[in-house]
Amino acid sequence: MAQFSPKPEWLKVRAPGGDTYHHLKETFRKLDLHTVCEEARCPNVGECWREGTATVMLLGDVCTRGCRFCAVTTGDPRGAVDVREPEHVARAIARLSLQYVVMTMVNRDDLLDGGAEHVARTVSRLHALRPDLLIETLVGDFQGHMSAVDMVVDAGPDVFAHNVEVVRRITRVIRDVRSSYDQSLAVLRRAKERQRRLAADAAEAGAPAPRRLTKSSIMVGIGETDDEVLEALRDLREAGVDIVTIGQYLRPSSKHAPVQRFVEPETFAAFERAALEMGFLYAASAPLVRSSYKAAEVFVRSLMDRGGAEQPAGASPGGAPAVEALLEERLAVARREAARLTAELDPDEPRPPVAPATASASPAGLVPAASLVRR
Repeated sequence: MAQFSPKPEWLKVRAPGGDTYHHLKETFRKLDLHTVCEEARCPNVGECWREGTATVMLLGDVCTRGCRFCAVTTGDPRGAVDVREPEHVARAIARLSLQYVVMTMVNRDDLLDGGAEHVARTVSRLHALRPDLLIETLVGDFQGHMSAVDMVVDAGPDVFAHNVEVVRRITRVIRDVRSSYDQSLAVLRRAKERQRRLAADAAEAGAPAPRRLTKSSIMVGIGETDDEVLEALRDLREAGVDIVTIGQYLRPSSKHAPVQRFVEPETFAAFERAALEMGFLYAASAPLVRSSYKAAEVFVRSLMDRGGAEQPAGASPGGAPAVEALLEERLAVARREAARLTAELDPDEPRPPVAPATASASPAGLVPAASLVRR
């Protein structure tokens, strides 16, 4: 591809602006909070901020790693941590009346635990302030220290997310040398195992077993083949990942890795079909999809926010079959609502068919997309 090849029509977005956009920007600046929307130069920042959605980036705005795709500042924070940050995040959420918050983080290899305790403390503070709030944490790999993964999972985020970013073959070329494809898979696998352990412990104690999900993301157009994308999807599913997002890589600057190809919308639709056939609960795959995507958040909200935690099978009057039927009903409604939002955002984009919800399903527990917080 030529260095200055024009972007195809499906990658063109409106410039950021509007009252809500400026209100959000002012609020985050007053609270001394950073958003990955700005730091990573996300192309969706205008659309999302106009709808009152954003994602907070924890542990400052300087990352200790230097991946070739990322626009976040690289450096050495020298162990500096803002201990006020959990309270600032809580204040922002209280001001904006949010129902779903995504918190991401810079990699902090300068900290012994990689920042895990700070993230866990922020999650705990949010739970104390807003028990009804759904929380997604998009975290680093903590250099493969599984005790740090456990610390974050134990804090109780509804979605534990960590991105493999690219396919196996080009990981060493695109990601920082301290990152690895297998290490990322190990983090995701450990998070799912920990979630299952906590759910089993709750069920054994006769307490409601909360439903927790894992999530990851892949960029395409950065040097991979379609077959390698499918291989990465299989690896993620084998690691127990529930939700996957796939989006087009866009070069932040001339210093970053070049775009190798613009993947056609039809190919993204094929990736989505393949992911659903592999058993992912939900897959968002489109050119402007990013690691946290509004339709994916609508899916999570629809699936999980219906009267609180899931009950263990033994506690259900109808037993395990009744629980399975309830989950299938929720899945159908959640997928339908996510597909509806995607159609509104990209009416001309080809999408795989979505199974209709059952007649008894009701979207009454949903909230508007404008009230969600996302990356």
